[in-house]
Amino acid sequence: MYEILESMKSRDLGPALKWATTNHEKLQQNGSDIELKLHRLQFMEILQHGSRDEALKYGRTYFAPFATKHFSEIQKLMACLLWAGKLDSSPYSEFLSPTHWAKLAHELAQELLNLLGESYESPLRVTIGAGLQGLPTLLKLMNVMAGKKAEWQCMKQLPVPVDLGTEYQFHSIFVCPVSREQASEDNPAMLMSCGHVLCKQSIAKLSKNNSTRPFKCPYCPTEVEVGQCRRLYF
Repeated sequence: MYEILESMKSRDLGPALKWATTNHEKLQQNGSDIELKLHRLQFMEILQHGSRDEALKYGRTYFAPFATKHFSEIQKLMACLLWAGKLDSSPYSEFLSPTHWAKLAHELAQELLNLLGESYESPLRVTIGAGLQGLPTLLKLMNVMAGKKAEWQCMKQLPVPVDLGTEYQFHSIFVCPVSREQASEDNPAMLMSCGHVLCKQSIAKLSKNNSTRPFKCPYCPTEVEVGQCRRLYF
């Protein structure tokens, strides 16, 4: 990754394109269009510093595999050929913005680390940042429950919510609309036949632990059978 990013600083896309080509299938599976973005930058570099014919040949060779999903963008890129030598005053001058290089380098680093199963952010920075946001609430809770220290330490979850904002939310969380409790391995989210979702314990209470007798969904008139409820995995 270091070699790729250093090469991009000197406007050399060779290592980045080689990596993207090698990982073409994985990037496609992840829904990433970074390979096309790299070819777009290379195309504009050739058009600016090379010849129009060379850029046309490059576009025909490397844009074709992306034509189905990105036809409109490729049309604009090929139209740039008509403005060779005067792209600054063309309707497509946006492709010349130097910010494209910095943004793409950032995105490429994210994609590369994603394929390696690593986080783009430092785990230590994320841990400290989340801790700093949650610490005031935890300190207040500690003072309030000073006399119940042993009880607090044995709890499976905190009695008050600790809002860390979207920046530190990495997993889907389901809270049962009936019990107001967060789903867990022992109390998973269950999809009912009507399409509404409750936690397993709430379904057990509503059905009075009767697996054969239907019960009414609390959110619609549908009669639901426990046996038709299916666990949801987030």
